[in-house]
Amino acid sequence: MTSLADRPENPVVGRAVAHDHGADHATGAALYTDDLVHRSRNVLHAWPVQAPHAHARITSLDTAPALLVPGVARVLTAEDVPGVNDAGIKEDEPLFPSEVMFHGHAVCWVLGESLEAARLGAAAVQVEYEPLAAIITLREAIAAESFQGGQPTVSRGDAAAGLADAPHRFSGEFEFGGQEHFYLETHASFAHVDEGGQVFLQCSTQHPTETQEIVAQVLGLDDHDVTVQCLRMGGGFGGKEMQPHGFAAVAALGATLTGRPVRLRLTRNQDITMTGKRHPYHAQWDVAFDDDGRLRALRATVTSDGGWSLDLSEPVMQRTLCHIENAYFVPDIEVHGRIARTHKTSQTAFRGFGGPQGMLVVEDIMGRCAPLLGIDPTELRARNLYTPGQSTPYGQPVRHAERLSAIWNELHQRADVIRRKQEIERFNAGHPDTHRALAVTPVKFGISFNLTAFNQAGALVHVYRDGSVLINHGGTEMGQGLHTKMRQVAATALGVPLEAVRLAPTRTDKVPNTSATAASSGADLNGGAVKNACEQIRQRLAEVAAREFDIHPDDVRFVAGRVTGIGFHDRELSFGELAHKAYFQRISLWAAGYYRTEGLHWDAQRMQGEPFKYFSYGASVSEVEVDAFTGSHRLLRTDIVHDVGDSLSPLLDVGQIEGGFVQGAGWLTLEELRWDTSDGPSRGRLSTQAASTYKLPSFSEMPEEFNVHLFERATESGVVYGSKAVGEPPLMLAFSVREALREAAASFGPEGHSTQLASPATPEAVFWAVQDARKALAAARSAGAVAPAAV
Repeated sequence: MTSLADRPENPVVGRAVAHDHGADHATGAALYTDDLVHRSRNVLHAWPVQAPHAHARITSLDTAPALLVPGVARVLTAEDVPGVNDAGIKEDEPLFPSEVMFHGHAVCWVLGESLEAARLGAAAVQVEYEPLAAIITLREAIAAESFQGGQPTVSRGDAAAGLADAPHRFSGEFEFGGQEHFYLETHASFAHVDEGGQVFLQCSTQHPTETQEIVAQVLGLDDHDVTVQCLRMGGGFGGKEMQPHGFAAVAALGATLTGRPVRLRLTRNQDITMTGKRHPYHAQWDVAFDDDGRLRALRATVTSDGGWSLDLSEPVMQRTLCHIENAYFVPDIEVHGRIARTHKTSQTAFRGFGGPQGMLVVEDIMGRCAPLLGIDPTELRARNLYTPGQSTPYGQPVRHAERLSAIWNELHQRADVIRRKQEIERFNAGHPDTHRALAVTPVKFGISFNLTAFNQAGALVHVYRDGSVLINHGGTEMGQGLHTKMRQVAATALGVPLEAVRLAPTRTDKVPNTSATAASSGADLNGGAVKNACEQIRQRLAEVAAREFDIHPDDVRFVAGRVTGIGFHDRELSFGELAHKAYFQRISLWAAGYYRTEGLHWDAQRMQGEPFKYFSYGASVSEVEVDAFTGSHRLLRTDIVHDVGDSLSPLLDVGQIEGGFVQGAGWLTLEELRWDTSDGPSRGRLSTQAASTYKLPSFSEMPEEFNVHLFERATESGVVYGSKAVGEPPLMLAFSVREALREAAASFGPEGHSTQLASPATPEAVFWAVQDARKALAAARSAGAVAPAAV
């Protein structure tokens, strides 16, 4: 077997290949879970009965009126569950609750001959509630000490002593919002039961194995009685890692009880009101710097809003603490994490999985403290970047730390930062009510699941007698191009053209016990498994070819569908001819591949170890223009240099970087989740339930000039073909947009003014930051600290 990172002659990986189904996505030809319903007959449709309270006890539930509605076939309640009435992994998420825990909580589900019949049936169900006190905001939860799960701490050195001894010390707090996934395809499951009692589920899920396990648990079946298939998803972003399980279980329960196929697809309103989001956070911090502007100590408490149940809040918080310092070395550090319980949707995984929240805290600290130290924010960040030989607060060496400064310097050159800053100063001097600013921020993001056991994957590869190849792996395709990359890996490993490789849908009966496609690990894990299976087959085929050519198997070469020997080219076989010969010699042409990430260890109790295979690095510079009258802004230009190792598929990776950046900018500047916090009957209701009230980034929010460069000479050893993950790290590159907005607002104030900026930095938030800066300028003038000409 070859080294995992080594590339053969003429590899298919590394080529700029278009997404396998990009054209199908664009034309509407691609099928998604709900499209498969129309191929079946006699389908029942599911509709939820949603509670109108954030917190209430169900005192009575009468389903009889629903059964009188024409077309209603059945109402599913807790009494119908043959197994365990729970859809979570912490035994705290009853599928059919007796106590409502958030506004819009489904208390039962109606099955109808049509969607309209199911909807009318749901409206007819009579439910009586006893309203209970509801905790809605993070501050309410903190005040009430309403917490759930563990409260981990990451620490190194003596933070108290570091704070006491340093010459510059600052403190503050920061509360910032969550984010709605808003994938194009809402949650969807389609279930039917065959004549043998096998439950088959088509499901839009990032974690087919866990969906399989939860469904089996609810139905009281063994895992082998349930098969889950994911053809593709119309987006996931983490929102379909844990959240699909309960919806799949409802569909499977309905199909089991009625003997008919059951379709469950949420409307956009239902999806937003019933499913989890990125965790909002509150941070209280104390930080210290030395006279050179280097971080000396940080002590903080970060609290996430977990919603009504734990879901993935504990590992999300662990990753927050593992990324609290971003790309900066902090000698003495002590950070405590805790998870609030509120009466809102159960917040869940979202691209970055808690890492963005931790990194945002330290970036906010750097942005607020730089003017107080009298240091340019870009320079302050540069002085604190990790250098070789340093380790994270949890004890992992920061390997290839020199890439941070190399990327930083290359970005400055490519983006012409120094000249543009001078131009911005001249622009601002001539435009009193419109200012521009530019900010540079780094990213260091760890790749691997925090739970070590999840860092494994399997694959099944078939070579047919004609030389065509079919691969199946445990990763799911949600538009990110994973399947395309896996085809490139297989084609490279077997030495065949890309068009010779086909990929089958992800199914639990083909590759079992898979991990979620999450943590940016899809290509690393599944690529390793695919490569392993292909190399098993290639080794067998090499022995067949060696006998044909009378050479040693190690001297056989597979290139572009042709098989020959090293040192001669006058004798060759096509890959198909060799496969045909191998079959008649009774040589197996299929293999099960497996991969486990080496070199990982994590002690979640002590928050110590080496949980990540490697770190992905990047940096971005963004320039904005702010209108002081409205707070609105234009994103004039963004430049990015990002480390993806040796890219498996450069076109896809650039697309992921662009998309991740824009999604991050949306979280930080536009997307604001608002719940009703009044004491009225709508308390706890999510007010931003649709695209009309929840602002998403669009083409108009894209940088007017957008330059993305993949960091070169960046091979990562021990990873499939030397590549690095690209799913999550680019999202944090958007910090440069928020920091540029902060600097633009600060430019309306006096020198040394520290600007606090809410997150998301909506036009309203930017407006108030500008007003605050102008008030500070007026106060400084009154005190004689600033001359009038300094405007």
